[in-house]
Amino acid sequence: MPVRQAQAEWHGSFASGDGKMSFGSGAFEGSYSAASRFEEGEGTNPEELIAAAHAGCFSMAFALALSEAGHEPDSVETTAEVHIDKDDGGFSITRSNLTTEVKVEGLGEEEFQKLADEAKQGCPVSRALGAIEIGLDAKLA
Repeated sequence: MPVRQAQAEWHGSFASGDGKMSFGSGAFEGSYSAASRFEEGEGTNPEELIAAAHAGCFSMAFALALSEAGHEPDSVETTAEVHIDKDDGGFSITRSNLTTEVKVEGLGEEEFQKLADEAKQGCPVSRALGAIEIGLDAKLA
């Protein structure tokens, strides 16, 4: 199996510095800072990249689960919201909420929800995030 990589660099202090993150494939490069991570400043942040990875991984896992059950989806659109919170121990990623809407024919709500949960549990990014709570709101379109 292939090994994926990304790079990050940081310049300056935590509060006033800035950095750049990029995918090894060259598909993405973005700036980040303390303001883009802990406030509403411009740029990206590690949590946003985790959210993109989780949404993409779950969408593929759900499409696979649906297809294997004989229900080829027209589309699977997923948003992931990754939460970072501060407690006495510092900052922690505490939760990822997945919201997905799927266009698929011939599938009842009960089987749909079962397959959605299986995809959530089996998605490699969900598994990597196993220490946090993962919410799921799945809707048939």
